[in-house]
Amino acid sequence: QGDHQPLMRETRGALSRLSALALFSVCIAIFLYSSSQGQHSMLGLATKVRSSTVRLSRSLPLSLPRINHFQNFAAQSRREIDVKGLNSSPLNRCLRSFATEKTATKKGGKEAVGEKGITSRAEDYSQWYLDVISEAELIENSPVKGCMIIRPTGMAIWEALRDDLDKRIKATGTQNAYFPVFIPQSFLSKEAEHVDGFAKECAVVTHHRLRAKPDGKGLEPDPDAKLEEPLVVRPTSETMIWYQFKNWIKSHRDLPLKINQWANVVRWELRTRPFLRSAEFLWQEGHTAHATGEEALETSKDMIGVYAQVAENLLAIPVIQGMKSEIERFAGAKETFTIEAMMQNGWALQAGTSHFLGQNFAKAFDVQYSTDTEEREYVWATSWGVSTRLLGALIMTHSDDNGLVLPPKIAPIQVVVIPIVKASGGEEVNEFVQELTSRLRAAGIRAHIDDRPGMRPGAKYYHWERRGVPFRMEVGARDLKKGSAFCARRHDGSKKPLQVLNEDGSWKDVGALVNSELESVQEQLFTAATARRDERMHEVDSYDEMKTRLQAEEYGFFLVPWAANNENEEKIKADCKATIRCYPLDAQEGVSNKKCFYSGEPATHMAIFARAY
Repeated sequence: QGDHQPLMRETRGALSRLSALALFSVCIAIFLYSSSQGQHSMLGLATKVRSSTVRLSRSLPLSLPRINHFQNFAAQSRREIDVKGLNSSPLNRCLRSFATEKTATKKGGKEAVGEKGITSRAEDYSQWYLDVISEAELIENSPVKGCMIIRPTGMAIWEALRDDLDKRIKATGTQNAYFPVFIPQSFLSKEAEHVDGFAKECAVVTHHRLRAKPDGKGLEPDPDAKLEEPLVVRPTSETMIWYQFKNWIKSHRDLPLKINQWANVVRWELRTRPFLRSAEFLWQEGHTAHATGEEALETSKDMIGVYAQVAENLLAIPVIQGMKSEIERFAGAKETFTIEAMMQNGWALQAGTSHFLGQNFAKAFDVQYSTDTEEREYVWATSWGVSTRLLGALIMTHSDDNGLVLPPKIAPIQVVVIPIVKASGGEEVNEFVQELTSRLRAAGIRAHIDDRPGMRPGAKYYHWERRGVPFRMEVGARDLKKGSAFCARRHDGSKKPLQVLNEDGSWKDVGALVNSELESVQEQLFTAATARRDERMHEVDSYDEMKTRLQAEEYGFFLVPWAANNENEEKIKADCKATIRCYPLDAQEGVSNKKCFYSGEPATHMAIFARAY
């Protein structure tokens, strides 16, 4: 009654997921356990969800309305249950009677609540990452090892990122084009550093036709169809694009030339991880030609700034802009600029790069232009790109042990609206939900109605929680009478009613109300991610201190004074697996009069070391 209605709503949603036998067992267990303790205590199902374990503790008194713990437990009720410290209690015995019960699945496709569990981050961060991706149905493995099938939800996230970034790229005066996926092998050998960087990752096409095997079992390359020159499946497009730039650039009037393409690339990785490292992935790659080195260098800096804006404003991922060390530069680049993000486990992830290429490719492909004084000069080049790797960063920055968490700006579905209707009399609720959703969509909000029949509300909550929908709105008969919707935020689990009708029955500006909620969620996610990163920013003056912390798994970003030395950098990588992520652009003034934390020589840079993906 009264203030307890939201509590009862949660209770109904949670308990609706349990079978009759399981529900009866819970009731008996709570009664017996409370009686054995001589007090009225509520079962606190504070969970640490693992792939096969739910931890239970009795920690909440009856006065604390935290029934939402039941939701976590109910979703995992089919899992093995490990009750620490309660092995002999009546509660434990009763729970074990249904702990391995499979979640009910009704025939005819009406309801299928059972889903896999998610390993906790604390137990196994790598497995947690894979579980979140699987539960959210972002990708699946393909028959080709190392390649991924991007499912509709994963593709929708990529498309939102692509659309936002594409507008920013075009705002710089860059135009989109497309170049062939096949590159003549001889092209890669024109730029020595470039071919050395990619040779081991290249997939090569040698024949253009197959034939049936002589024994009739299967197919084989037709010896008569061998290509005169092998073709490399695009690992990156510098060589192909610069071959074409020679035909497009003749005069200073043709400069600057700025081209971008959205494409797939293939790099034959031996050890793959979804989104982060795969044999084939999606990306954009920009390539520009300029009359001066200063202009090209400035463009490469500008583009890393664009990537930082996308990461922070769209994905709510705080990043550090910096320059790569010589060892970490892109193959063939004079300078590589990067944005580095920190994941929740303290590891770094390179989220985007921009390269100042000097005149290497111009000279390799003889791309010259006539100056205004009719002199011939080589052009200056840049290249820059981000990929589906950003989706991996998105997942590991925000998600939790309950599944995917998405910032509203990137979420394919920003608001899910769930009508709570009984077997009869739900017409008014459905009409109300349709009008509410229509108004949300008119305000530019990506809203979806989940009115799937034969599926309980609790199962729907669970479904959308795993998929990271930022905001949930529930409308039942009581909400309809009040002119409100009961709302829940995905990222922190907070819940509250939201008044959508005025006292006279007219509609409030629900678009503005919900947009305000979404903006708040976006801001809170960025603030929380920034706070986590800042907590793991360490300034150390000795290598031994950094090594000791890394050995103790105190991961993070280590900001140190550094004397650039490739040999020492390789030694550190071999010794503690930490690499220079970047020389942060906003920290170089602090290098004055400092000694290198490793060699003791005068420092040349302030560097960030970290373990990295």
